Amino acid sequence: MSMKKFKFILKMAVGAPSKPRVEVGEEVKRGQCIAEPISLGCKIHSSINGVVKKVTDSYIEIQQMEENLKDYLKIKECENISEYAYEAGIVGSGGAGFPSHIKLSTKLNGGYVLANAAECEPILSHNVELMEQNPEILVKGVKYAMESTGASKGYIAIKPHHRKAAMALGKVLKNYENIEIKWLPNMYPAGDERVIVREVLGVELQPGELPSKADAVVFNVETLKNLVLAIEDRKPVIDKDLTVGGRIVNAEKGKVFLDVPIGASVKEYIEKSGGYIFPHGEIVAGGPFTGKAITEDSPITKTTGGILVAMPFPNDKRKVGIIACECGADEKRLTEIAHGMGGEVIAETRCKRMVEVNGRYRCDKPGICPGQAEKVLFLKRQGAEVIITGTCEDWTNTVMTVAPRLGVPVYHSTDHVLRGARHKIYRSKKK
Repeated sequence: MSMKKFKFILKMAVGAPSKPRVEVGEEVKRGQCIAEPISLGCKIHSSINGVVKKVTDSYIEIQQMEENLKDYLKIKECENISEYAYEAGIVGSGGAGFPSHIKLSTKLNGGYVLANAAECEPILSHNVELMEQNPEILVKGVKYAMESTGASKGYIAIKPHHRKAAMALGKVLKNYENIEIKWLPNMYPAGDERVIVREVLGVELQPGELPSKADAVVFNVETLKNLVLAIEDRKPVIDKDLTVGGRIVNAEKGKVFLDVPIGASVKEYIEKSGGYIFPHGEIVAGGPFTGKAITEDSPITKTTGGILVAMPFPNDKRKVGIIACECGADEKRLTEIAHGMGGEVIAETRCKRMVEVNGRYRCDKPGICPGQAEKVLFLKRQGAEVIITGTCEDWTNTVMTVAPRLGVPVYHSTDHVLRGARHKIYRSKKK
């Protein structure tokens, strides 16, 4: 039987790519460490039993030898919780990829552990399904994180419309002290760390400030699941939960796969979901707002949350002005979309909430969107015949209503992805 090849990207976390510790021709076991961090970064483990076929500066390719995806080599017994996270290679599973052992080493001395259960991006639903099926693993993860950081209180931040998950969590929480549910507003980006801190703790962090400024740390649902598995089962991060959706036969509105082996190809899970609906457009890794375009040969990584197949780009060759957003699509992504449509970008600007902090633009009040009339007028003066915006949620009335009144049609960066999943598209806030 022909066995598949798995590709393990060496940069699966914030920081430098990890350094390979295997050679071509070497046999490896599922759970074996195949790369280690140089400084900031994470350990990477094989998700399969196989033979190393290629080692480069950016990835390791392993050919699978047997389809055993249950057994694995266990990580060593550790002295503390943050060490378990390091040995297991745990990083932020929601997309940021920050090494979790660093957060778990934070000393809060009576602060807060916040679980990000927002499942904020449209279409994605794997975190919600995990909470519905196994709420206790999330609550245990919060407990371990509290123990590691010295936090006195844990909060699970979730949107009220995830009712089934919230009810399942509520039943488990009856057996735990000092952990409770907190409600988030039903908007994007409710899952932003600063939004969670603001909504749960009432603390307004300034751009660039970390949750530790509010005596808090924030962890994604799946990150906490991985922490429990590392401590209780000594399991490294070798599997990933994800949502497949969009222009796919049996998964238009989203199909969840739990415990997918890292390194598997995107194409495999599109095929497992029924294959493409034609015509289709690009494949997006992540959510509609912050996802990146990939190919079907791209591998699943520790931060892959979604595999979304979009509608084809509309054909619009007019001159384009773009409005970038720190919470959504940036200039690079908006330009990519404009080119996909056949347009030419002639002017760029940013949401007026964006401020520069240490050489990077950040939103000063994520989720509280301002009017953008002056930005629309600026782009029109530069000769823009159409605008593509990446602004968050549907609150920017002046982009979506004022611009067309000025004779400038507007596209949102999420339109083609959301249409692929037959999801509502984002336009103006309904009062």
